[in-house]
Amino acid sequence: MQTDTQFSSAAMKRTSDWIRSQEFPSDITIQVGESSFNLHKLPLASKCGYIRKLVSGANGSRVTHLEITGMPGDAKAFDLVIKFCYGVNFEITADNVAMLRCAAEHLEMTEECKPGNLIGRTEAYLEEVALASLEGAVTALRRAEELLPASDKVQLIGRCIDAIATMTCGDGSHEGLDDVGAPPKPVDDWWADELTALRIDTFQRVMIAMKARGFKGIAMGTMIMLYAQKSLRRLDMNGRERKKMEPRQEHEKRVVLETIVSLLPREKNTMSVSFLSMLLRAAIYLDTSLACRLDLETRMAAQLGQAVLDDLLIPSSSPEGAGTAYDVDAVQRILAGYLENEGEATRLDYNTDDDFASAASPPNDVGPVGKLMESYLAEISSDVNLPVDKFTGLAELIPERARFNEDGMYRAIDIYLKAHPSLGEGERKKVCGVMDCQKLSREACAHAAQNDRLPVQTVVQVLYHEQRRLRVPPPSQAPSGAPSYAGGESPAVSYGRERSAPSSEVSRLQRENDELRMELMQMKMRLRDPSGAAPAPAPPLAAGATRSFPSSGKPPLPKKQGGSGGGGGGGFMKKLGRLNPFVRDPLGGGKVRTKPPKDRRHSIS
Repeated sequence: MQTDTQFSSAAMKRTSDWIRSQEFPSDITIQVGESSFNLHKLPLASKCGYIRKLVSGANGSRVTHLEITGMPGDAKAFDLVIKFCYGVNFEITADNVAMLRCAAEHLEMTEECKPGNLIGRTEAYLEEVALASLEGAVTALRRAEELLPASDKVQLIGRCIDAIATMTCGDGSHEGLDDVGAPPKPVDDWWADELTALRIDTFQRVMIAMKARGFKGIAMGTMIMLYAQKSLRRLDMNGRERKKMEPRQEHEKRVVLETIVSLLPREKNTMSVSFLSMLLRAAIYLDTSLACRLDLETRMAAQLGQAVLDDLLIPSSSPEGAGTAYDVDAVQRILAGYLENEGEATRLDYNTDDDFASAASPPNDVGPVGKLMESYLAEISSDVNLPVDKFTGLAELIPERARFNEDGMYRAIDIYLKAHPSLGEGERKKVCGVMDCQKLSREACAHAAQNDRLPVQTVVQVLYHEQRRLRVPPPSQAPSGAPSYAGGESPAVSYGRERSAPSSEVSRLQRENDELRMELMQMKMRLRDPSGAAPAPAPPLAAGATRSFPSSGKPPLPKKQGGSGGGGGGGFMKKLGRLNPFVRDPLGGGKVRTKPPKDRRHSIS
């Protein structure tokens, strides 16, 4: 026998050496892949129906060379088949049973050829050993996956998946198909690690089978999270300078991600918001289908109360310089979905009995969500590519009940105006229009009154509301049962509090009130003179002389430039009426109060 033989392993070489040592010389050479085997026709044809067909008949004796193509497991599997045909003992294990079963099917090693053939031996091992334990079923599935589509032809993949699903969701017995109501086993590290190494299509089939048998909720979410972390960990989704992958690799990642999203449990709180945010970033990066991204946004909206700022800082898919750094539209859709869910929960509370409503209603987290969105606005406000409409659209979407004060909104507006100095007066008014000046704290009011970036109308409103706040004491100081009045308190209560308050507090409030009134007057003077010319300074007082004021102790108001019916005074009042919604237009038919209202005569002013 002079034929050269190539061996892929030491085991194949030992098999060939044993064959050469037999009394009869080899009469056929079989090529499998890159390996060739010098063998005998009789032991092979007696157990392999495929080889029997080729070497039998009138021309069978002249066949000295065969090439077997499409062999599952290639030369490694054929080496074990040779041992089986020649009666050499070897061990069938969970690691090689799938390969042997597929090779036996390919070579037609059935019971018709010879009883106790390789197909029957491998089937017995699968049923009695491999698929009877979770470890064996997982190992067999891993090996069967490498042999597709041959392993699917013998239904080996499906049987392994059914065994795994039954044992993870049942009582551990292979026959326990009826016990689908038993609680699922906890996720073990070893078999979770094995399952998450499967191909995405096989993993999908495993998850669907396990879900059908009761494997749901957090346990299923944990498995999906582990698989996603392994599959998507090499994606660099941060920043604009991310490197693009090869088209084929990108397509594979896209299919993996879309499949993972389709497998996510529908139960709430089974996945963390941070994980959902990571999936959404990957979906934008890989340009997945719109349905995939909207599904992730809907899931994030349902758990927005658990999110932190980093979860919302989702990079935009637009190229650098062509759009915003973060995907503001996605966050706006998430907030809109959250508000829609909250509205449905509120209607459910009113339309059901108390027991069901208390169990179905989510915790009231609208306050933290409002603060989160204000922090998000402040974070994205410094983006020079953020248009006014996107800023105001997101700000107006935050409900009033979620905004206990406007300090966070004022901070975001101030950052936005600072980052966009070229905005016109109308655009700055639109930006500031999303803020309620009545809800600003004293510190924010003091900052806003001196903020040159704010439009004049906003500053006037801030000063006006701060003056009203100084006139109205906090509710904690009001006596119990005291009625409230529009714009202030009853004169009697206000007068009594004046007499009982400490004189130092009254003096301090008077000084602050006078300072605010003077700032408001100066603002009116600047509005009155659009040219911006400063008013002429008052003539210096002579030595020892004093400037006289009215009996009220306050400086006189500046006189109008024209008569009472002149155009100067009317134009100024029209302008002030347009700027300040709390001042009525004297030329619009209504009367202007020239004296303080009666309920203000006894207040501290």
